[in-house]
Amino acid sequence: MTSSASSETPGYWSVFAGAEPGFARTVEDRFGAFTHHVLATVRKDGSPRTSGIEVRFLAGELWLGMMPDSLKALDLRRDPRFCLQANPGEGTGMGGGDVRVAGRAVEVADGEARAGYVKEVEPPQPFHLFRTELTEVVRTYVEDDTYLVVQVWRPGAPVRTLRRT
Repeated sequence: MTSSASSETPGYWSVFAGAEPGFARTVEDRFGAFTHHVLATVRKDGSPRTSGIEVRFLAGELWLGMMPDSLKALDLRRDPRFCLQANPGEGTGMGGGDVRVAGRAVEVADGEARAGYVKEVEPPQPFHLFRTELTEVVRTYVEDDTYLVVQVWRPGAPVRTLRRT
């Protein structure tokens, strides 16, 4: 088996931002434009669950904080796969495009990272905190009222850009 960066390199937010700073800023701006977004998790029976969520970009990470024993937290404890869709906002303009992030969520129960999050965010206690490991970041937007542009980043690979008329 040949070694590949995409299978060995964790897709932390800082890795993405370091590799593609302009793309990362656009995605952060889209998530920063609104407070609430949509998180998709996998239910116990394998079907999808969508839930509202607030997200934070802190210390080179994309964090997901949740109320204790929320269904989405229990889903992620059982199956860490997730997809996070930025709130598109009102109307159909979607300034900056439609963005989504997919990956695995790893719960952080204690330690320096959790303490730093608590200090910065001051969440209600108790709560679940998940650090994300990205498998994909996607942005879809319209360019020059002509092209549908899809940008896709995966760990260990450059951004792939597709244009459709």
